[in-house]
Amino acid sequence: MNERYIGLMSGTSMDGIDGVLVDLSTLPGHVLAACHAAYPPALRERLLVLAQAPRAPFSELLSLDMEVGRHFAETAAQVLESAGLTAAAVRAIGSHGQTIRHLPGQSPGSTLQIGDPNIIAERSGITTVADFRRRDMAAGGEGAPLVPAFHAAAFAGDACRAVLNIGGIANLTVLNPGGEVLGFDTGPGNLLMDAWAQRHGHGPMDRDGAWAAGGRVDQRLLTRLMDDPYFRRPPPKSTGREHFNLPWLEKRLQGLDPPPPACDVQATLCELTATSIREALHRHAAQARELLVCGGGVHNDHLMARLRALLPAQQIRSTAALGLDPDLVEAVAFAWLARETLAGRAGNLPAVTGARRAVVLGGIYPGRTGI
Repeated sequence: MNERYIGLMSGTSMDGIDGVLVDLSTLPGHVLAACHAAYPPALRERLLVLAQAPRAPFSELLSLDMEVGRHFAETAAQVLESAGLTAAAVRAIGSHGQTIRHLPGQSPGSTLQIGDPNIIAERSGITTVADFRRRDMAAGGEGAPLVPAFHAAAFAGDACRAVLNIGGIANLTVLNPGGEVLGFDTGPGNLLMDAWAQRHGHGPMDRDGAWAAGGRVDQRLLTRLMDDPYFRRPPPKSTGREHFNLPWLEKRLQGLDPPPPACDVQATLCELTATSIREALHRHAAQARELLVCGGGVHNDHLMARLRALLPAQQIRSTAALGLDPDLVEAVAFAWLARETLAGRAGNLPAVTGARRAVVLGGIYPGRTGI
């Protein structure tokens, strides 16, 4: 049976699309080709404005849905070209899309990922599975995180281990042998650091954490940041830039006298990510002695150093140690979720998302040769 799938992923950092062609006949999968397609700056700015605007023009939403769909289709084509394969060699595409809103705390909860899968299926000719999160929400879940199911399939071992994905938001999966999988968003990953760096002229990110490393943690600010009720909420829980954003930070900067220098704020934001991860591990995975890290945050040297300092009892290493590039884990996860959907298998974990039951996720958009 053809076990080659394409996974397409763009996270809350909104920096571009990760594309991967993977053979899933064995897990965690054999990567055949991969690429990162950065969003053009103007498109990224439009997406950030749309995601943060309380009332976005409907016409802009429709326009971006189609434009992002075209970029996703182009990324799939680029991955295929890199592998030297044709569309006929691929079983399906799993497309996460680009999250524009994630509001699990509302009644009812809602979430929206754009990047029209009709365009992806039509342009690529490959059956596309997309819109994974809303079926979990329809079943009473938060629609996130979904990657713990893949973590469990790919990384479970004989001893308790945790898997940490540091994207715009950080999420944690706890794998207990023979026990129930636990997974949840711990809070901000890179997104606050990225936004603060961009505001202060350091580009779209604090590369390697160099700016944060030159600052000092402001304990007054860190106390205010860690006082957010989200950090004390028990799982299941998920969050996004709707909650953690620059206005959220600015509110907590108000009244600090003297105000901290910008580089100290950056150091404190890095400490917030590391500290919230440590607290989550201590509360929910104290028995885990191994922490596998993936996502863009694995390249932030200062953040990784802070994690090692705060978690001396854990062996911290990249998912590359188990055979999967840390930059590709989420894209491979959505390729795997597409496979589960086509096989009629549930892709969510109710203990993780809070759904009433396990459900088959996503909609199927047939390619030119059908499903």
